[in-house]
Amino acid sequence: MILSEWKFPSLRPIRMDALHTQHDTATLITGAGGDYVLTVEANQKSLYAQLKTLPRTSIPAVTRTDRGHGRRATRTIKVVDVPAWVEFAGARQVAQLRRTVTRKGRRTVEIVYLITSADARTAPPAVLATWVQSHWEVENRLHRVRDVTFDEDRSHIRTGNAPRVMAGLRDTAITLLRLHGHDNIAAALRHHARHTDRPINLLLMA
Repeated sequence: MILSEWKFPSLRPIRMDALHTQHDTATLITGAGGDYVLTVEANQKSLYAQLKTLPRTSIPAVTRTDRGHGRRATRTIKVVDVPAWVEFAGARQVAQLRRTVTRKGRRTVEIVYLITSADARTAPPAVLATWVQSHWEVENRLHRVRDVTFDEDRSHIRTGNAPRVMAGLRDTAITLLRLHGHDNIAAALRHHARHTDRPINLLLMA
């Protein structure tokens, strides 16, 4: 099914990283009845620079600190109504999200900017920050599995479109296993490798 045919529940926004922050994407999602949260990072120089210039000193910040796995993560978000020069379809708010992570005395800081079609009633600052945090957690889980379980960095498939195809196949396998309730992807791969018909059954039940 193509994106323009999807119907999205209004309270479940589509969250995407900077690669997908495109006007066409925003138009398709809002046209299908959904909301989006799009990330703007330094690889989109013009838009990123414009968002950095927004005055934020008078904007109240919402901060949350989480501890676990040997680290402390503090997230601070500031949200304002979308300025007129942001031309993404349906855009209602923009935000700055600052994430400071301290692990073993070492601190790292990441700042991203967000554009969302959800209004302030649907997505107040705390809700918007939670949406983005959950998206980051999913991304981190996916990248860790690809790096550790599939040992993707040492793959010798490096020419033409083959690396992209293989990455897509790995993502598909991870998604199918998660849909069927597997949290440990390495264990799930070993389980299904014991019988050649098990991977086929996964596809048939998807």
